[in-house]
Amino acid sequence: MSEFYRRSVLVLSVGILGFAVWQVLVPFWSALAWAIVLAVLLAPLQDRLLVKFGNRPALAATTLTLLTPLVVFLPLLLLGASFVEQGRSLVQELQHSPWRIDGTSRDRIEDYPLVGPVIAYLTETLDVDTAEINGFLITIGQTLLHYTANLGSQLVLGALNTTLAFMLMLFLLFFMLRDGRTMQQRFANLLPMEVARRDELFTLIADTTRAVVYGSGLTALFQGALTGIGFALTGLPSPVVFGVLAALFSVLPAGGTAFVWLPAALALAVMDRSSAALFMLGWGAFISVADNFLRPLLVSTHAHVSTPAVFIGVIGGAAAFGGVGLIIGPVLLTLVSALLRFLEESQRRHPH
Repeated sequence: MSEFYRRSVLVLSVGILGFAVWQVLVPFWSALAWAIVLAVLLAPLQDRLLVKFGNRPALAATTLTLLTPLVVFLPLLLLGASFVEQGRSLVQELQHSPWRIDGTSRDRIEDYPLVGPVIAYLTETLDVDTAEINGFLITIGQTLLHYTANLGSQLVLGALNTTLAFMLMLFLLFFMLRDGRTMQQRFANLLPMEVARRDELFTLIADTTRAVVYGSGLTALFQGALTGIGFALTGLPSPVVFGVLAALFSVLPAGGTAFVWLPAALALAVMDRSSAALFMLGWGAFISVADNFLRPLLVSTHAHVSTPAVFIGVIGGAAAFGGVGLIIGPVLLTLVSALLRFLEESQRRHPH
């Protein structure tokens, strides 16, 4: 039997088995991905509990698994429910509000302090009917609102699609915490890399995961919470909805939360609430400026992750993998960058 034949059979067998295993894991992908991410985040706590519990990994993993729903997912579930409820109320309020943009506003919209002159200029310059502008604006507004409401619900409740998926994630999390170190070591032994490189690679993955969660995640929560507080203080409706939207927009490198608080300030000015508009303008400027200090501070304490990797990874990861992609995307891009760097350094040491 030739060497080529043996290798061909081996490669074909590995390919078939790999495809079969992938098909088996596809229904559990979301739960497995969340379990791995949470296991990486909770690994330091697992190590501390191992010391306190006399090196009993099962007891430490059980404790963290039981605490996870109370500390992490219960607040997210409550936030998601409040988001959906306030989103529905907001849509209904816009449909019945005297400030809605419809055919009846044609005679009065040009009297609004800020938007009136703009609408009048567009109407005269472009020879466009006011009703057409109004219809265009209301269509965009309602479409954007419905889309962001659905997107926000998916991101907040992505790990809780069904009760079965949630329970499966907790089940997998227990084994990831209990046997994670062993599984990592066995997988590392299969990599055709130097021991130092393997350790550096796994450390980078863990540090990047924590950097994305604690850096981008906590920054988004902070900015979203401040935006919601600003809406509540100025009496604007649905502060939870716009707080969640501000948290989502905060990942954008340009504009960010300004896409939420700036229209709110303009709306307050249109409603002739000058003091509230000025407050929202200053409050929003503080929120946006805080991002420049808070995010680098939180990220740098765990790992050096480039801004493009975070931005592209978050957007692309969410589109490809759903809610968990917000974390997986930047980690994958950082991992690829590290592997390319290792390859470049290897070629420098061993030139052909």
